[in-house]
Amino acid sequence: MEGKKIDLDPDSKTKFVKLLQIIFGIFCIIASIYFLISGRHPDTSIASLLVAAVFLLLFGIYQIMAGLGKTQKYFLVKHSGISFKEHSILHVKEIPSDKIEKIELYPLSIKFLLKDSKKIRFRFGISYPEIIDPVKQEVIGFAEDHSIPWNEVPEEI
Repeated sequence: MEGKKIDLDPDSKTKFVKLLQIIFGIFCIIASIYFLISGRHPDTSIASLLVAAVFLLLFGIYQIMAGLGKTQKYFLVKHSGISFKEHSILHVKEIPSDKIEKIELYPLSIKFLLKDSKKIRFRFGISYPEIIDPVKQEVIGFAEDHSIPWNEVPEEI
């Protein structure tokens, strides 16, 4: 069964912007290599040169990954389970439906209580409040389809 994928970054980028990200990433990597090769002068600090080169290298790699769509954050509800990528550089978290014991819905997060006593929390953040309700509705539909108990918990301040 095909799942329902909700983009957690509603600002979708055009192909032109993605191409610019890849080109800029390549430029950053080339610049970092250039600084490493040509920046070894007696009056310059090796530590500051390495910090700048490593930063440019990592930033270039991130830009290329973003241009290729590898940093996209999403929430995917399938029949077999739920998977989400909450942060752009971290891995995807997958939760099979048969491992979920209970789901708790908070105003800005969802807590999945697993049968092996582990808890996995998905945090929404406050940048895009318009995605909170569609994600919660998908999770509620998923829970009802799989007979998983769920409840909404008001967060107390």
